[in-house]
Amino acid sequence: MEKPDANDRRSAAMFISSMLIFGTIGIFRRHIPLPSAFLAFVRGTLGGAFLMAYVRATGKNTGEKLKPRELLHLAATGAMMGINWILLFEAYNYTTVAVATLCYYMQPTIVILLSPFIFRERLTGKRAACAAVSIIGMVLVSGVIGTGGARSGDIRGVLLGLGAAFFYSAVVIMNKLLPGIEAYRKTTVQLLSAGIVMIPYLLLTNGFGGGRIGVTSAVLLLIIGIVHTGIAYVLYFGSMDGLRVQSIAVLSYIDPVSALLFSALLLREPLSLTGVVGAVLIIGSAMISELPTGEK
Repeated sequence: MEKPDANDRRSAAMFISSMLIFGTIGIFRRHIPLPSAFLAFVRGTLGGAFLMAYVRATGKNTGEKLKPRELLHLAATGAMMGINWILLFEAYNYTTVAVATLCYYMQPTIVILLSPFIFRERLTGKRAACAAVSIIGMVLVSGVIGTGGARSGDIRGVLLGLGAAFFYSAVVIMNKLLPGIEAYRKTTVQLLSAGIVMIPYLLLTNGFGGGRIGVTSAVLLLIIGIVHTGIAYVLYFGSMDGLRVQSIAVLSYIDPVSALLFSALLLREPLSLTGVVGAVLIIGSAMISELPTGEK
């Protein structure tokens, strides 16, 4: 029989691996000269198909059918997920991977600020302070101050990244509004919906590539769809049972930190000193806001 601590180590390794995979997606997007909507379509359909095959192969399917209301809810959430991806992929085109990623990780702050209105949760002093610090960090990262003003392209990238964060927040909130559905099944429906919702737009804009997809782009698309989505989600959900909630909250920030390091090492996109301070404020405040507290 496997020791509990060994299982925890394996779960931690799986979770960290998923975060590192998520952290490299911006690097791959930079090398795919295709529309962001097409990338979202590929990521959703390939990732959803992979997850569906995994669930069937491993017998994780509970066999329970989703109610029409649940299916519609998940489909709408998946559509928001697809829009979230488009905005994030576009953000990578206009600013650095580091800045786009940090904008994206304003999502916890957005959820904190919206929760009192949606879930009637009280905004504690700690969470309010973390939200304020995160917003200050966002201002520093954007380059509006401390660097002589941001370029118009960077501002567009920042706004796109914040838009992605908003839609990701909507996904998180909608998932909280529909509890009790098994994680693999819920994510499979959402991923497939995220891909399917792109089809009308791609047909209208001739965004399916028109036969101009090269071998390198095809391989990178497969990696984004299968590795960055299908395999990453399998590792992510497979690690849940062996980790404490607090550990998951802290380890989740390996994703943005690794994205910053990868962008600096592989794309030569280091942050300015002001940006580094902003990154510390955003990631640090988000981590602290997730930690348990005695405040009621």
